[in-house]
Amino acid sequence: MKKLLLTGLFLGSCALLPAQKTTRIPAIYKPVRTEMYKKGWIDFNKNGVKDTYEDPAAPIDARIEDLLSQMTLEEKTCQMVTLYGYKRVLKDDLPTPEWKNQLWKDGIGAIDEHLNGFQQWGLPPSDNEYVWPASKHAWALNEVQRFFIEETRLGIPTDFTNEGIRGVESYKATNFPTQLGLGHTWNRQLIHQVGLITGREARMLGYTNVYAPILDVGRDQRWGRYEEVYGESPYLVAELGIEMTKGMQHNHQVAATGKHFIAYSNNKGAREGMARVDPQMSPREVEMLHVYPFKRVIREAGLLGVMSSYNDYDGFPIQSSYYWLTTRLRGEMGFRGYVVSDSDAVEYLYTKHRTAKDMKEAVRQSVEAGLNVRCTFRSPDSYVLPLRELVKEGGLSEEVINDRVRDILRVKFLVGLFDNPYQTDLKGADEEVERKENEEVALQASRESIVLLKNDKNVLPLDASSIRKIAVCGPNADERSYALTHYGPLAVEVTSVLKGIQERMKGKADILYTKGCDLVDANWPESELIDYPLTDEEQKEIDKAVGQAKQADVAIVVLGGGQRTCGENKSRSSLDLPGRQLDLLKAVVATGKPVILVLINGRPLSINWADKFVPAILEAWYPGSKGGIAVADVLFGDYNPGGKLTVTFPKTVGQIPFNFPCKPSSQIDSGKNPGANGNMSRANGALYPFGYGLSYTTFEYSGLKISPAIITPNQKTYVSCKVTNTGKRAGDEVVQLYVRDVLSSVTTYEKNLAGFERVHLKPGETKEITFPVDRKALELLNANMHWVVEPGDFTLMLGASSTDIRLNGTLTVVEPGQTPAANTAKDSSPVSASTNPETADNVIDNNLTTSWEGNKGDYITFALQNGAKIDGVSIAFSRENGLETDFEIQLSSGGGQFLTVYSGTVKEYNKLLDFRFKGTTASDLRIVLGSDRVGVAEVKLPQLKK
Repeated sequence: MKKLLLTGLFLGSCALLPAQKTTRIPAIYKPVRTEMYKKGWIDFNKNGVKDTYEDPAAPIDARIEDLLSQMTLEEKTCQMVTLYGYKRVLKDDLPTPEWKNQLWKDGIGAIDEHLNGFQQWGLPPSDNEYVWPASKHAWALNEVQRFFIEETRLGIPTDFTNEGIRGVESYKATNFPTQLGLGHTWNRQLIHQVGLITGREARMLGYTNVYAPILDVGRDQRWGRYEEVYGESPYLVAELGIEMTKGMQHNHQVAATGKHFIAYSNNKGAREGMARVDPQMSPREVEMLHVYPFKRVIREAGLLGVMSSYNDYDGFPIQSSYYWLTTRLRGEMGFRGYVVSDSDAVEYLYTKHRTAKDMKEAVRQSVEAGLNVRCTFRSPDSYVLPLRELVKEGGLSEEVINDRVRDILRVKFLVGLFDNPYQTDLKGADEEVERKENEEVALQASRESIVLLKNDKNVLPLDASSIRKIAVCGPNADERSYALTHYGPLAVEVTSVLKGIQERMKGKADILYTKGCDLVDANWPESELIDYPLTDEEQKEIDKAVGQAKQADVAIVVLGGGQRTCGENKSRSSLDLPGRQLDLLKAVVATGKPVILVLINGRPLSINWADKFVPAILEAWYPGSKGGIAVADVLFGDYNPGGKLTVTFPKTVGQIPFNFPCKPSSQIDSGKNPGANGNMSRANGALYPFGYGLSYTTFEYSGLKISPAIITPNQKTYVSCKVTNTGKRAGDEVVQLYVRDVLSSVTTYEKNLAGFERVHLKPGETKEITFPVDRKALELLNANMHWVVEPGDFTLMLGASSTDIRLNGTLTVVEPGQTPAANTAKDSSPVSASTNPETADNVIDNNLTTSWEGNKGDYITFALQNGAKIDGVSIAFSRENGLETDFEIQLSSGGGQFLTVYSGTVKEYNKLLDFRFKGTTASDLRIVLGSDRVGVAEVKLPQLKK
């Protein structure tokens, strides 16, 4: 690669800054105009006096007001815009004499992505000499910063902004899994480390503001940017967002800018169209799902930046909404940083939303709404010039401008730009970026993000000592590009899955490889709608993979998605494996050899055929540059997978919306009996539910405690249980706490995630896990859109997934001043009946001589334990005349809708009879009588609610 392969660190001369002529990169950076740089302070305005804004000991607000009072309108408006970096908008890598004639001669708010190596989508990384090594890059950004400090009147430093959702975007840096993969670790401490490393490497490279974390909540699996969300649960997004922000902003090393504010990630039909117009959600859903993470991350982590999204909601563009950018963001949430626009959000007000007549009107609306900095791939003049015209014409108050600039300056003061504007430790940059300890954290993140979806008959882990030949195929087997996309490091060394397997089995087994098929076929995506025949070339490559599989002891097929199928502006109309991937998989499975499917992708896929016919499936997401090592570690048992799904896998796009959390009965389908004589009309249930994930070991839950069990709305309780590793391998379990409001004034979600903890356990080891539960876990938005905790009972559930609930208990909330005794509910029976309810408990008294009796159509209902899985029940009927009678067994998954799972005839009485049906998860079981004067004497139901 031109220039980057040179080992010398010599620089060319700079006409504007002649003191840096042909100089070797020093270990420590020192600026040129030494008279400006005083002991303990910098004379930014070059007047020889320590002004308040130049005094590190002065309060930040006083420094802001002093500087603001000295600024002209030209200088203020220059702070309100971003200049995109080298080869995006800016033509120069280093300052030139011409800069003294450009708009930014009066300063600039931010320079984005300068020399980070990214050129354009689809182009290789830049070969500019200043993108690498780290010391040279930091030196170059210092030189740009030096222009603004030394060559502008007030010397206001610029904010160097950059992307960083999987490591800071740079030619090289520590490369982590995409944010979706990071979400699947369920590991707060790990995410904090990722944030710490991302922020530290960014600052060492010269950046001071990083566009992360993504606080969007995933709701439509077809959406192109699903790879960028932590998951579907607003609680999980908030918890991980808080840790990422705290790590990034540690000691104010950088500012973190969360995106995209607000209601961005649930577009109609997952269609993006750049403007992401009007997501289809109710106001209450927006608050509970999409506002929730931003509110918590701002309040609990002190988020310093927010990117305003370019969608509208309920007809109002977010970019011009005073309600969202000021009333809610600053007023209610207490945001004290600055708002930057997402791409053409301002321009879209008149080009797409058509709520502004022209650019000037779009600028006015945006600034009045609360926008601080316009950021897009256009000349800063296109924003600043109409902004100045508006002020001079009286269209905008200069006091509004002052308010917007105050926020920008506050962030710059907080991150130390006025006290330490340069990254002086150039040698340290080379030592820090991609250092060994950072890479170890990246590998840990890759391992922890992997989810074991299926493992029939313990096919995994593979026994390396008994395998002599392995066939590896699939378009993602030797792929690396998933780790090198935009918004993260661009040119790091990536270990593919094939390479990871080869390195792990070097000298132990032969590895046979062929691609098998491309990621997509020539007719994709139309081939998802029309079944095009395989071409001769496609068939030939599949046949080659089959031939190798026949020779091997095991076949590893690596499928999924990539930059062609997922990413920004790449929403899909299907969730099936794209192209010829399923053809390849079917052909390899047909060989009869053991097959393991490894998925590398950025969204859930409807892998129904694989789930039914492939014995083992690993979901690796986009696992970062260490992904191949991590996958090999899991395949061969060097690492026990412990990731859990933070997203739901629908069986088909026809089920969407299908996600977590959901309202009671909203995901229940009619009919459970397939076939010509059945009543089933559609595919039911999730392929894999939220929170799901297998392990090479097993875990047992016990000892649920809720203390105290009765609280007032503003009190806190603690829920604890013991978790034991009952298997033979050490492993990680993600213990999940869910909450359900039993009776509420408005409908609430069936389950809300309210806590989680990833715990590592050795074989036989037991640990007690404790979760605090406070009002934020119990709140609902009432009819007046106020967050309240309504007195009553809450079911607290602990389990291994949202459907695999192991323990449950009741928390009671009472009004302050009420005594616990007066509000302790009596134990209620889990059995109810449509008639003669007073005798319903006779069916669970272990006495065949007592019974409940009813007539045709009457029924008796049994409440089951939370998350109960049921495939049968034992019933003893009674009938005085002894005649045969018909009956039905029905199940409900909540919400009062019962579906028949068994129809039969009773011929024997006063004897427990076993009735079996297809297993499912249910909340209630009901027995419906088919004749008059029939009794139920006894029912044996282990899943009966305690």
